[in-house]
Amino acid sequence: MLRKLLLIGIGALVMLVLAACAGPQGPAGSAGPAGPAGPIGPQGPAGEKGEAGPAGPSGAEYVGSAKCGGCHTALYETFMKSGHPYKLNKVVDGKPPQYPFTEIPKPPEGWTWNDISYVIGGYGWKARFMDKNGYIITDKPGATISDTNYLNQYNFANTLLGQSAGWVKYNSGVTQLEYNCGNCHTTGYRPDGHQDGLEGIVGQWAEPGIQCEACHGPGSLHAGSPYGIDMKVERDPELCGKCHRRGDVTQVDAKGGFVEHHEQYEELYQSKHVTLDCVLCHDPHTGVIQLRQAGEPTTRIQCQNCHFKQAQYQKNPKHDDFVDCVDCHMPRIAKSAWGNADKFTGDIRVHLMAIDPTQVGQFSEDGKASFSQISLDFACRSCHVEGGRATVKTDDQLLETASGYHSPQP
Repeated sequence: MLRKLLLIGIGALVMLVLAACAGPQGPAGSAGPAGPAGPIGPQGPAGEKGEAGPAGPSGAEYVGSAKCGGCHTALYETFMKSGHPYKLNKVVDGKPPQYPFTEIPKPPEGWTWNDISYVIGGYGWKARFMDKNGYIITDKPGATISDTNYLNQYNFANTLLGQSAGWVKYNSGVTQLEYNCGNCHTTGYRPDGHQDGLEGIVGQWAEPGIQCEACHGPGSLHAGSPYGIDMKVERDPELCGKCHRRGDVTQVDAKGGFVEHHEQYEELYQSKHVTLDCVLCHDPHTGVIQLRQAGEPTTRIQCQNCHFKQAQYQKNPKHDDFVDCVDCHMPRIAKSAWGNADKFTGDIRVHLMAIDPTQVGQFSEDGKASFSQISLDFACRSCHVEGGRATVKTDDQLLETASGYHSPQP
């Protein structure tokens, strides 16, 4: 026991000696690396809810054809020479709209350009006018007694029909004739409200005329990300048929001895050609008038590209020199501005195409519908008529020639 106590005492003495010999504490060393993060504590209470920000766009918005032309310059310049952009044209600062190939000399009698809000059409065929309240002009300004013979539609000259430019009647004397054609005359149309606050206009639109976005859809998202978001490219003929029709597609509407204009889809619907896309024959960015002005073919392909066998034989070889396929198979049965019913010639070609040699007349008994096939009257008599390009023929003579016209004879 005594020995154990002696050892403890010696150890304590040694520690006291060592402590007395120790120097002062040195400087702190550099900090070591941070340790791992500790566990996340419990979530605190939610703060007070702030105000809601403005709603973002729900989809693409219309930006206008000029914006499209900034990148697609050549295509835009071509398109702006076609008829689509000029279906409706705003009059700004009392100055008439400008067109690529036509010019309107003046408004209807009694009106000045300062009195006109919009011009309907004017690119080709004809033009109508809207007053400052958005109503289609049908009478002299301030008239108290309606003039049912008032000339209010301007028709351009038609050399084929021997017609000089001039004024004709359109619903003359009708009071406050609303403009309700925006669905097919404008871009981004919606049927509510009144464009520019004009009470005579039914609906509103993003742009007047059929512009780029009428077919391709609103372009703001594509404009913001050209390589990331594509525009709509629709080739189905039903897209064209939304406007190139008048009503029920199973009937081709007629009036005054002619097919009414803008019925190309209804006409195609009568035959197997309805399975074809319109853009196979027509470049949607060009128009017939501008191609004709440039001396270029008005369609992408020709009839004989498909109907080569029929093109190889014609019963009357004289036709080879001055008759094209479309003269017989797409005659001018439709009327937009001018027409001569006695000569079986309007100013618009139809898309009916099939000829029935046994059918003499073209229209139903009441004259309100066209038959699905082309009759001898329009396929043949548009030339073989008094004062026409060829000699007058009887029904029997025309029937004999037209029957089996493209079938080689034994």
